[in-house]
Amino acid sequence: MRINRALRLGIGAVALTLAASTAACGGGSDKTALDHAKDGKLTVGIKFDQPGLGLRNKDGSYSGFDVEVAKYVAGKLGVKPENITFKESPSGQRETLIENGQVDYIVATYSINDKRKEKVDFAGPYYVAGQSLLVKADNNSINGPDDLKGKKVCSVKGSTPAQNIEKNYPDTQLQTNDTYSLCLEGLQAGSYDAVTTDDIILAGYAAQSAGTFKVVGKPFTTENYGIGLKKGDKELRDKVNDAIEAMIADGSWKKAFDSTVGASGYQAPTPPTVNRY
Repeated sequence: MRINRALRLGIGAVALTLAASTAACGGGSDKTALDHAKDGKLTVGIKFDQPGLGLRNKDGSYSGFDVEVAKYVAGKLGVKPENITFKESPSGQRETLIENGQVDYIVATYSINDKRKEKVDFAGPYYVAGQSLLVKADNNSINGPDDLKGKKVCSVKGSTPAQNIEKNYPDTQLQTNDTYSLCLEGLQAGSYDAVTTDDIILAGYAAQSAGTFKVVGKPFTTENYGIGLKKGDKELRDKVNDAIEAMIADGSWKKAFDSTVGASGYQAPTPPTVNRY
């Protein structure tokens, strides 16, 4: 079948347009986090629903210890706070967001472990937490993980606490949601007996709803919070590690902690030593 000249020209023009747009997209995706920093802008992943750590406020602003760490690191990379775009990074999506280049780095109560290091790199740790339990204020039957047999316990999909309960406390009825906010709603409604995640996160929730919930028992794991980065970007990892060390050394780390998590009455621990993973 013969194609007339006008149609051939039209097809050729479309092909050239598609090729140009594809090349443009490819060029953009080749930019690293440090390239973005040189341009004066960064996209940083945080949690949006963790009081004291990473919270999107009603006025659209962001607050919390992770937010302050993210800002400090960005400043050391040459980016002003107003030029940071914060992107919600649920636990189960963090590796994907980094791998796809949707964020430059993630500061979102992100525990460092070997499985995650297969997909992403980490700087840090910038904080050491421990898994604990949150129950209703009038619940006296749960005081630690040994009391969870047959209980309905909620955590977040893809989180280290959820994996720990599933592996080490198989008699527990583990329920998972996309966010801890949904776990809290279920706890308040009586759908769950407890919510589990790191002690520092639970302290923020308890403080936000004073008299409604309480943190029980001692932490039963050790969680090293790291800043998640694109795998193989050693230059970025070194710079972020330098920034974490500087934040601890110049007093900004404790100041940030006291003004965020510390407002709940939770005392600042000794800052961690950066391991340079």
